[in-house]
Amino acid sequence: MLWGIGVIVGLGCALLGYSLHGGNILVLWQPTEVLSIVGLAVGYLIASNTGRNLKATMAAIPKAFKSPSATKRKCLDLLCLLFEILQKIRRDGLMSLEADIEEPDSSPLFEKYPSISKDHHLTEFICDYLRMMLGGSLNIQQVEALMEQELETHHAEAHVPVTIIGKMADAFPAFGIVAAVMGVVMVMGSIGLPPAELGKLIGAALVGTFLGILMSYSVTGPISSALEQNEEVEAKTFAAVKAVLLASLNGFPPQAAVEFGRKVLFSDMRPTFKELDEETKAVKGK
Repeated sequence: MLWGIGVIVGLGCALLGYSLHGGNILVLWQPTEVLSIVGLAVGYLIASNTGRNLKATMAAIPKAFKSPSATKRKCLDLLCLLFEILQKIRRDGLMSLEADIEEPDSSPLFEKYPSISKDHHLTEFICDYLRMMLGGSLNIQQVEALMEQELETHHAEAHVPVTIIGKMADAFPAFGIVAAVMGVVMVMGSIGLPPAELGKLIGAALVGTFLGILMSYSVTGPISSALEQNEEVEAKTFAAVKAVLLASLNGFPPQAAVEFGRKVLFSDMRPTFKELDEETKAVKGK
């Protein structure tokens, strides 16, 4: 949403300034320049990436136009879910979770928190480590090291679209220059035309440079930045799960363990101590 507002504000002010100087906006529409630049960009994208990375990038782009799913409400739900899980472990033992972690989609425990159960990766992360806790074959240090490795892998995968689109942003000005140079070559072949006609051709060629810079700094650059920021926000939910489960393995009671998770969240995502306390008390009362 903010990406669209930013593009409208930036492009609108640029075109308004151009118009106030007496420029004709319609002159900026040069289909051949657009075709050259977009074609170069698509070719670069295909040539420099694997099919896996292209698929991940196409899937990630729509997320740049949305707010991160990790809202304060979702984080509160996550902490309450973890609290309920730890309470159940304390009351009924680890084996009581076997059905919940094997089939989280049909688990009454997970169904109470749809914002978490709909997040496949987060749910899988929780269930995998509860399964390891249930197995009891790993010590705390091994679990922590494994969590670190998995989060690094998750971060690397999530960062692939950011890197690809960032490189596209860096390349767009060069594509604009290529399109402009081709236009200038055409102008040089038409040097015998009247000055008015030559001026139109030169202007059309220069539009290529304009479009390349516009696509870099007003479109692809902000998309890359938005994806990176969203990724950082989403990563905090995994960090919270890690903090809560490790605190529990270290012997902290459920109420204290979820506090460890609350503390690692960004301030705008983090519920207050009072909010979390009230939610967990409501859970206890059910």
